[in-house]
Amino acid sequence: MEIMDPVSNSSAEDSVAGTSAARGTVKSRKKRDTLRVMLLSSTFEVRGSSTQTLVLAENLCNYGVRPTIVTPDARSIAPERRNALNVREYRYLQFPLFNRFVHRLIAQDFQEEPPHLIHIQSRGMLAFGIRLAKLFQKPYLLSVHDYLNKGEILYYDREYGRRIIAVSDSVKSELLTQPAIHGEDVIVIHSGIETIPENKTLTVLTPGRTPVIGMAGPLEQVKGGVYFLEAAQKLLAVKPDVEFLIAGSGPEERRLRQLARQLGIVNKITFVSNLYGFQESLQAIDIFCLPSLKQALGTIMLEAMAWGRPIVATNVGGVHTAIQNGKTGFLVPASNSEALAMELQRLLDNPELAREIGQAGRRHVNMHFRIDQSVGQIADLYRSTHAEFVGKLSAGEDR
Repeated sequence: MEIMDPVSNSSAEDSVAGTSAARGTVKSRKKRDTLRVMLLSSTFEVRGSSTQTLVLAENLCNYGVRPTIVTPDARSIAPERRNALNVREYRYLQFPLFNRFVHRLIAQDFQEEPPHLIHIQSRGMLAFGIRLAKLFQKPYLLSVHDYLNKGEILYYDREYGRRIIAVSDSVKSELLTQPAIHGEDVIVIHSGIETIPENKTLTVLTPGRTPVIGMAGPLEQVKGGVYFLEAAQKLLAVKPDVEFLIAGSGPEERRLRQLARQLGIVNKITFVSNLYGFQESLQAIDIFCLPSLKQALGTIMLEAMAWGRPIVATNVGGVHTAIQNGKTGFLVPASNSEALAMELQRLLDNPELAREIGQAGRRHVNMHFRIDQSVGQIADLYRSTHAEFVGKLSAGEDR
């Protein structure tokens, strides 16, 4: 099944600094031969890592790459978005009992046009991705968007494994504590966020409108929803005219709804579940809160910043990559609802400050976390990885 197309090589380029430079870079990349890449994803969820897979799939065509998403379940992707992408679902992909059957099915489906490279989108798909790499005899890359579980050992196969893409420096630092991973194995590429035109960003904390403070993302214990609700209770004691929004779903949702009732603030909290994305929720809020206990970077937080929303976030993991305390947002200690409430009140009491912080955050994201930057870097990594792999095979055949 060894089929190789001549694909030109390119070394990883620095992030483009402006729109015109980005446009020229995209144009030059389009001239290259098309590279076929399999994006191997776990079940899609409404969370930042899944959003980044979709962003890749939607934009790689601008860089001479033809992506195919392979996943066990794509039902959480909005239908109109999914219809525009090449998505192949294999329902039993994550069931070990059916691995051999699924392998044969994928091999058959990709027989005429096998991938040049496999990009594994999460650690949960690593074992299966390694088996596919061996099946197709192609290299693979692995993206890591979060931290390893306690005691987890990451198996990294060097026969076909070429690079690990970490979403932040803090994730890279943790990966380098793994015995099988070396510094040259890991490259940091931040999430890419859509640039929102300024005329679409609504002014926050406008007079005569009830302020709305929100958090968004998967409702898991590590996301700190409990501390958000406790901060809401404290803030409502001095600012009773504020509303709160929690967008997302997950295993903590029931517990958070119960806690809102226990704290006596249920009438001030709106839960928004069963979403395809968070855009409407981010547009509805005035202040975005990230109360996470652990956070690799915070893709949804970056999206809120792109909309010009001021941020109050816990100072954990890679959050400081985007938030400069007092300039592009405010950082507070984790597990501290008192500190959360205090910074939220500071923004409510100073609408002009809130707007300045929001616009500073928006400029920061537009400069350092653009889609063309992240997708361009990944596309260049695909090409250099493929060229290196083909070169080594050719050298082996010449011996």
